[in-house]
Amino acid sequence: MALTVADVLATDGLELKLLAGGSGLHRTVRWAHATELMDPVPWLRGGELVLTVGLGLPEDPEGRRDYVRRLSDAGCAGIGFAAEVLDALPADVLDEADRRGLPVIGVLGRTPFIAVTEAVARRHAEERMRAERHAIKVQEAMARAALRSGPGGILAELARGVDGETLLMDAAGRPTTSRPQGNRDWHVEAARLVTDISGRRVQGVVAGEHGGRYLLVQSLGLSGPPRGWLALSCPEGDRQHQRLLSNHAAVLLTIDMLGVRASRAKVHEQRSRVFAGLLDGDPLITASAERLEELCPLPEPPFEVVSFRFEDGEGPEPARTALDALTDVIGDTAVEERVLLHPVPAGLVVVLPDVRPRLGPRLTDRLGELAGTALRAGASTAHGITGLAAAVRRASELATADGDGYVHADDIGAWTLLREAVAPDGVRRFADAVVGRLYAHDRRNGTRLAASLRTYLEAGGNLEAAASALGVHRNTLRARLRTAERVSRRSLADPKDRLELWLALSADDLLSPG
Repeated sequence: MALTVADVLATDGLELKLLAGGSGLHRTVRWAHATELMDPVPWLRGGELVLTVGLGLPEDPEGRRDYVRRLSDAGCAGIGFAAEVLDALPADVLDEADRRGLPVIGVLGRTPFIAVTEAVARRHAEERMRAERHAIKVQEAMARAALRSGPGGILAELARGVDGETLLMDAAGRPTTSRPQGNRDWHVEAARLVTDISGRRVQGVVAGEHGGRYLLVQSLGLSGPPRGWLALSCPEGDRQHQRLLSNHAAVLLTIDMLGVRASRAKVHEQRSRVFAGLLDGDPLITASAERLEELCPLPEPPFEVVSFRFEDGEGPEPARTALDALTDVIGDTAVEERVLLHPVPAGLVVVLPDVRPRLGPRLTDRLGELAGTALRAGASTAHGITGLAAAVRRASELATADGDGYVHADDIGAWTLLREAVAPDGVRRFADAVVGRLYAHDRRNGTRLAASLRTYLEAGGNLEAAASALGVHRNTLRARLRTAERVSRRSLADPKDRLELWLALSADDLLSPG
């Protein structure tokens, strides 16, 4: 809590009296300092209670008013005059102080200036001690909550400790847990900050302001790309302690995350052994679908089978990295628990639910970011458990082909025929005519209209799915689509316009191999 002039006047042991400037009693006192300079302003930083015996006061009335005016403009908290000069204190000093709302205080009796300075210093030291004790108390409460109730408890204690609100987001900036629960306006701003800084793929923290409150967003993880984000919104206060508590909460959340990750990795390792038996045709496993579901739960068919190729050896690390990538891409624990990870020599096989838009391309991009290298991924569709072995073989064949990126067996044949049937120059002219304005608008304004429109079209017009894939709120995506319609001069309600937009946005795929 800030120390004000009113607090100084009420301090026990000091004989002080307010003489003028009562409307400024709320001014914050950062320090108390004695000076007799005629112009002490160059040596002040603001927030000082200037103490003087009046030697620096000019002799003329206008000069004295200017003295008060300069101290007020410099942000001083007030002026204190010694008792021996109060009887001779000119009225123009008091009048100007009243006009400026700059408190003028009489230091009465035997109170020395050093006593005022010591009292101010003592009050600040006591406030720092209270803040330190409060921070320790909140840290202990968060540690107990981590053991008792996990991330939700940590967020609740942090929110209570800073008299604010907290939000936990995944690596893509999607909200997962908040205290208090429910959506808040500042959540959108926090997600925007994550989008702005997550491209750097390093640990970090960013502070801002939203609605007159302090906003802090901090990455989670010990090293490498962030594994999630902690956001905090609270009243303006001691930012050093707010940052300290946020950092402590981030460490506890990261430890909890790593513990859950190790447990999940063990479960996936056990399920992978069962899946290996399915691929090898083990009769004890293949004889009964119910038996397989009991030992190795899978998504509801059909399945998207993705095979990743890694250049450097084999082992459990690709699977562990894929776990983090799955959390970032799927963001649904119930779905993620049924996804299968199966390490193979120099690679990894993942069995996903076959949804639109497909999860494979996003998983490929995110796994590549976490691994720090571009990956090659082949994919195929299996319509049931009996088709999984063939789908794994087809996906693995595509993964061993030259090049990087994601390739699906269902797409490559027809897409290759279309690519061979069109002239590159014609495709470029067509794309420029349809979406040239969109790309120009994005370059000029730093927006993402083209990417947002393509994601929406590839999601079959499903606003919720597209917003989730982009990591933005549906209202944000809706606004982008309206702007895209206006800039491109095409309507998403017109099937012909939608087809032209999708083809134009896919022009790079038509012109590039892979």
